[in-house]
Amino acid sequence: MNTGRTILSQLLDFVPRYEFNKYVDKYKGNYRVKSFTCWEQFIVMAFAQLTGWESLRDIVSCLNAIPTRLYHSGVKSKVKRSTLSEANTKRDWRIYAEFAQVLIQQARRLYKEEHSFSVDIEEIAYALDSSTIDLCLSLFPWAKFRKEKGAVKMHTQLDLRGSIPTFIEITDGKVHDVNILDNLLLEPSAFYIMDRAYLDFESLYKIHEHQCYFVLREKRNFKFRRLYSRKVDKSKGFKCDQTIKLTGFYSSKNYPENLGVSSSMIKKGIKQSCF
Repeated sequence: MNTGRTILSQLLDFVPRYEFNKYVDKYKGNYRVKSFTCWEQFIVMAFAQLTGWESLRDIVSCLNAIPTRLYHSGVKSKVKRSTLSEANTKRDWRIYAEFAQVLIQQARRLYKEEHSFSVDIEEIAYALDSSTIDLCLSLFPWAKFRKEKGAVKMHTQLDLRGSIPTFIEITDGKVHDVNILDNLLLEPSAFYIMDRAYLDFESLYKIHEHQCYFVLREKRNFKFRRLYSRKVDKSKGFKCDQTIKLTGFYSSKNYPENLGVSSSMIKKGIKQSCF
């Protein structure tokens, strides 16, 4: 019989408790809390995530099965379903959101040289996209999406050098992808790769002002004037590489600088452009 430390307890050794406490103090997470602190809540939810439990009842039943092991993992008293539910509802979510960024930075350093997951590029590059998760509207009336259908959107930014998420935001299904651009933590000289849903020149110009680069597909009503062209290797599928100036009334005001546009044949008879 194993009498040593639990796996959960050993995993928590890698979690920087000092950094976690900083965010708890910042948002006063333990204000007037006599039992079941933010740290204990984190342990319980980490356990639920690692073991795959989905309901609060399953989580507390499993944790309370061996109370002595629970104590040595950092949870000082028996976990009640009502207490866990209240903590998840009322505690400031920003504590865990900002602490997650600390853990993400640790993971990025660990996977930076893991070539089995990374893309062979030297520069910092991120892929940004969203996934729509369907929900039952009668059970989740807050998840606004369509008249008879509920959904949430998970907006994710992925570090292509190690396949580690660096930004995740969950919204209701009606939030358009482009609205997330204003919430990104931009890194100078980084490349942001997106699809045409993120084509908003006012937001893209903010990325440009932060000395970042972006790559995304154009829309069909894209209006511009070619300034000059560069030579391309057509044997690799490229048709052109141009510097352009926007000519649309609003787009030229929102993005007054020049842009680079390239076109390629990704399928027979289909022309694909990006900038």
